[in-house]
Amino acid sequence: MSTNTPSKASNVPQLQPVINDFVVKFANVNGSGSASANNMFAKAIFRMGIPVSPRNIFPSNIQGSPTWFEVRVSDDGYLGRRGGQVELVVSVNPQSMAQDVADVCPGGYFFYDNTYPLDFKLIRDDIHYIGLPLTEITNKQYNDPRRRQLFKNIIYVGSLAYLIGIEFSALESVVNDTFARKEKLIPPNIQALQMGFDAAEEAYKSPLPLQLKRRALNEGKVLMEGNAACGLGAVYGGATVAAWYPITPSTSVAEAFEQYAKRFRIDKETGEQKFAVIQAEDELSAIGMVIGANWNGARSFTATSGPGVSLMNEFLGLAYFAEVPAVLIDVQRVGPSTGMPTRTQQSDLLISAYASHGDTKHILLFPSTPKECFEMTADAFDIADRMQTPVIMLTDLDLGMNQHISDDLEWDDSRQYDLGKVVSTQDLENMERFGRYLDVDGDGVTFRSLAGAHEDKGAFFTRGTSRTEYAVYTESSDEYEKNMQRLLVKWNTAKQYIPAPEIDIIDSSHDIGVIHYGTSMAATEEAIDLIAKKHGLKMNSLRVRAFPFQDEVHEFIAQHKQVFVVEQNRDAQLKILLVNELELDSAKLTPILHYNGEPISALAIVTQLEHALDLKQAASVSEQAS
Repeated sequence: MSTNTPSKASNVPQLQPVINDFVVKFANVNGSGSASANNMFAKAIFRMGIPVSPRNIFPSNIQGSPTWFEVRVSDDGYLGRRGGQVELVVSVNPQSMAQDVADVCPGGYFFYDNTYPLDFKLIRDDIHYIGLPLTEITNKQYNDPRRRQLFKNIIYVGSLAYLIGIEFSALESVVNDTFARKEKLIPPNIQALQMGFDAAEEAYKSPLPLQLKRRALNEGKVLMEGNAACGLGAVYGGATVAAWYPITPSTSVAEAFEQYAKRFRIDKETGEQKFAVIQAEDELSAIGMVIGANWNGARSFTATSGPGVSLMNEFLGLAYFAEVPAVLIDVQRVGPSTGMPTRTQQSDLLISAYASHGDTKHILLFPSTPKECFEMTADAFDIADRMQTPVIMLTDLDLGMNQHISDDLEWDDSRQYDLGKVVSTQDLENMERFGRYLDVDGDGVTFRSLAGAHEDKGAFFTRGTSRTEYAVYTESSDEYEKNMQRLLVKWNTAKQYIPAPEIDIIDSSHDIGVIHYGTSMAATEEAIDLIAKKHGLKMNSLRVRAFPFQDEVHEFIAQHKQVFVVEQNRDAQLKILLVNELELDSAKLTPILHYNGEPISALAIVTQLEHALDLKQAASVSEQAS
């Protein structure tokens, strides 16, 4: 074996032994198959009962550019990005080595392929270098270039098993499950893992001080992507039609729905398919199909990202004004325009809340975990039917395309779908005249009939123009104003059907509050803990889970002298929405913003909080983590 390991100064700081509390960052090449191997690494740790949080940071090209994969291990259950330097970098991409070396914290470890000498410019005197000849090993074992590329990834995972203490049996179980339908691939993958393990054990007498120890902290938990949870939630929520146009990062929502529908939407006796998945020619067509299917009585949805929401605005206005249910899952990415299509952001709030021209307001749902993706997707169909309006669920690339630890998914088999105010054929028969837009209950929600429910009565036509309470075309100013006012009453009624905010009042006497939502949750909760530990300053928090905002949100803000709003966009869109809808003094809300395309980290939040609160003599979060 090659021994091209750089010399190291004798005064390199040694990390203190760390158990289950560090970050491993993989530096790979896009299209090399590394994501599968890195996910295998994370899943094995999860199966050891240790909380783990993997994140894939990848470019928008198909192949060849640098990609990174972070895996955070935390006994304390901190699952957001920590931020700052990392303890162990696994570098198998020469393109990004300079950046990857810089990412290692003092005393940390840089694992690399030492088949070829390392450029002296990449040698730091305050970190440790772990070299293994990965290329040499794979070239000896495999002849096919693609197999060399793929199995090199598996080999370094095996090496890490020795270096940081991954149980080999956990890796074997992941391989067995991954290739359960391709059993012939199981032996060569386990062999590659063993080769890597043996090579590391031969080269290094002892493992690293970064070690994994089995825990029982993942009982009742799953490791799942948010997009997959959305697809499953749509099936359980009663969806039978999905119309969509492919766009990163939402495509796997529709793919997951189709996958699960093939299991649960097939007639057991006849084998007949009881669902439809339609790839439209564009996003505008997709939402049009969704609205048409819902008007006909099906439960239908689409999934897209920011550019798709832009194109769907006109049809969303139609569904709002004509009062047709529709469900839209927006997996947000970095904009505007094409932006960075494979990076994450929370920047579609305003375009979603007020989508379309004229006075429109749309119900928004903000999940933070795969479990909430599942539950809120299912709930969205009930809310849309109950309120006869579009419901837009805002996830993002981080939640949608990464594996996250979440509470296990649950479903009540006795649950009945809430179709809202639907008149039956008999009801129509007994009516002298059906008032499609007649508010008989004073809650702003009218009764609707499904297409074909009655030969002579019912709403066979849906108007996007001004109409009377009986769906008759009119340009009467009074009728238009009455209708718009009723829609506002309905908007307020919706508050009782949407998820309530999650409030954590540590002490009612504290006068500083923090508001957050979606995937900012994990990093925000950790940041609040760190501020309390470092400075003794405790802050209450509120997680917004839906729009329109309920009274509890207004009360929380009123109870605190200063409120910070954490979000992942440049323009403080949640703050704008809070100020606009709750008629607040903008000065009372201080934005904590992050918008570089990477998931928000606890370090980014803490740094801004310390600056805003003028907290002095604070040790950095990265120092504490190290």
